[in-house]
Amino acid sequence: MTVSGAKARGFLRDSYLEWVETEGLPVTSGLGVEVATVETAPWARLGGGARAALVHLDGRGDFVNCFVLELPPRARTEPQRHLYEEVCYVLAGHGGTSIEGPDGRQHTFEWGPASLFALPLNARYRHFNASGREAARLASVTDLPLVLNAFHDQRFCWENPFWFRSRFGADAHFRGQGEFIPVRPGRHMWETNFVPDLRAFELQPWERRGVGSANIKFVLADGAMHAHMSELAAGTYKKAHRHGPDFHIFPVTGHGYSLFWFERDHEYRRIDWGPGWVYAPPDQMFHQHFNTSPTPSRYLAVAFGSIRYPVTSDKRGLFGNGVDVDVNRGGRQIEYEAEDPRIAETYRRELARWGLEPDARMREIWSHTIARSR
Repeated sequence: MTVSGAKARGFLRDSYLEWVETEGLPVTSGLGVEVATVETAPWARLGGGARAALVHLDGRGDFVNCFVLELPPRARTEPQRHLYEEVCYVLAGHGGTSIEGPDGRQHTFEWGPASLFALPLNARYRHFNASGREAARLASVTDLPLVLNAFHDQRFCWENPFWFRSRFGADAHFRGQGEFIPVRPGRHMWETNFVPDLRAFELQPWERRGVGSANIKFVLADGAMHAHMSELAAGTYKKAHRHGPDFHIFPVTGHGYSLFWFERDHEYRRIDWGPGWVYAPPDQMFHQHFNTSPTPSRYLAVAFGSIRYPVTSDKRGLFGNGVDVDVNRGGRQIEYEAEDPRIAETYRRELARWGLEPDARMREIWSHTIARSR
């Protein structure tokens, strides 16, 4: 092949990033981003005055991206459908989404701050802002990069007529109802399409991830996109762990900070977070979450490869037996007793800055660790 022929056909192309260049949306990047304030621009594709932005986090990996969608007062998007999965989290405002089923029926639900929902694959839908005075802002994580790079055909993605009938589930799943599927701590599932308020959702204990830890895994629209919510009790922090890329973490309640480091790093990177932020740990980067709020802190994590359909071997191992198993036993987690002493020292100082004390169970763990080190 001649050089000119190679250029004409392209070399090392990224069909997703080529599409990004044509959409005219601002792109923000970094380890973490305050999505509540990120700059948006009009998005002609959605119409109705909708504005949007793209967030490309350092840890987004090869398969996913993040959109920020802003709906002005009384805005209503044009009907959409697409062959990528999308999980939506409401940052601010009140509105609703109408989803058309394969039988022509409309499933309409109203959302507000801290709502979570998924769009059934390739279903026709519209978003609307119910307020006449305030804008609404949503963040979504999608597998659009995977779809565009796999098929490199935009018409196939946005003009495909196929209905994925099994993705709609029960009608009650669009009304905030669902089914609890017990597995074991850290793997319990809630199957639905819509959670009205993550702040009020009942979680299940998961002590192997940390003192006072609680969690639930969501199965949304029977999709391959993963979502889970975890809670950190007041005065506590999670055990450090690592996994593959693409987990987008949205703080839901409280405030705190997270530390990030690779195995041989001597210093930590840090992000201070609260509602309105998103961050994503890069591939196999250890990370650890700390609650500095006087009340429990919750966060939502969204990624590609779900607990039902893990897709990749990394996710299968993570959700199977790896996520809460000691690294010294082949898992992904650093136990409290093995962590860098600077971790606890820093946390005590941070709590003091907020006028708080660590949980008594944390103090007991630290005392035992000190005693063993002598």
